[in-house]
This record gives sequence, C-alpha cells and structure tokens, in this order.
Amino acid sequence: MNVEISGDSIKLGQFLKLANLAESGGHAKELIASGEVAVNGEVVTSRGHSLVDADTVTVAGTQATVTSGGDGGDYFDESTANDDFDPEKWRNM
Repeated sequence: MNVEISGDSIKLGQFLKLANLAESGGHAKELIASGEVAVNGEVVTSRGHSLVDADTVTVAGTQATVTSGGDGGDYFDESTANDDFDPEKWRNM
C-alpha cells in the first residue's frame, strides 16, 4: 500500500501510526525496539529514522511505501509534538 506524507520526509515512528502499522506511539516504539520493523529490507531500531519518498516499511509481512506530497514540510503529528506550542491559542486568533 502507498501512504502519502505531506512533506519530503517523516520519522519512522510517526509513519507506523500514519500507515496503521502500529496502534499507538507506544506500540510503534515496541515494534521498532524489538527489531520487527524493516525499511527497504534492513531492520531499523531507531524511531527517529527518517523516511523519504519510495522507502518501503515492512512490519509482520505488511508493507507500506512512502509517497511524498513534496510541499517542503515534515509531517507534523500534534499529539506527539514535544514542545510548548498551544494550537488553541493560534486557532482562536
């Protein structure tokens, strides 16, 4: 299956959730740490591994291929952001 991302790259942990290969961030972390995730046929054990257009991710026999939207920004998942940004403040301006 092809999974389109909004930018040129995405972190492996985020992609697993986006492609529904992991149920949550914690599940993605477990899959990666246990060596169950391969990128282009090579096992990857880093959640922060950057994926780009045409990379293929395999988990338990299921494959997903990254398709880049190419708008220049990285995929942003508000629920896993690690900063003090308050989206409500900006929505209500």
